[in-house]
Amino acid sequence: MASTADNVTAGEGAEEGVRRRDWIHIAAVSTAGVGGASVLFPLVSQMAPTADVLAASTTDVDVSSLEPGQSIKGVFRDQPLFVKRMTAEELAEMQEVDIANLRDAETLQQRLGDGNTEFLVQLGVCTHLGCVPLGAGEGEDKGEFNGYFCPCHGSHYDAAGRIRKGPAPTNLVVPEFAFPTENVIRVG
Repeated sequence: MASTADNVTAGEGAEEGVRRRDWIHIAAVSTAGVGGASVLFPLVSQMAPTADVLAASTTDVDVSSLEPGQSIKGVFRDQPLFVKRMTAEELAEMQEVDIANLRDAETLQQRLGDGNTEFLVQLGVCTHLGCVPLGAGEGEDKGEFNGYFCPCHGSHYDAAGRIRKGPAPTNLVVPEFAFPTENVIRVG
């Protein structure tokens, strides 16, 4: 009978030994996981944008005092920003342009965005070599198409910022924007 009791005791001991090994294995893997996370967290978090970068990621433009036909020059991510409140005449004229004849075909509504009927928001950077076009300020040369003119290499844009003549390959860039209130445009 002693041998049967020894077998039962040995079996229980073997079963308990497996439990200890499982526990040790789980503890070791858990410790390695926590250690790995504590090493990775600082590496990943140092790649997050700083507060000054986050602050520059959006720009709010107050358009409450902007009359039809007037423009505001601003800055968005260190680039010039043009916001123009288009007149009814400009809107009608830009609607009539045959987009099949444009180098970079975009309709006026694509340039204005959904739900926007009069405010044109675009970066004031010529798409040829990055100069700042004229036309957003009072009395500036608006070019042959009464929009924007890049004095560096002679690109002419229409009132909707579409390239019409010159070396620029594409239209002026329209950044993402929204209207958080009726009189404020949030760019970015």
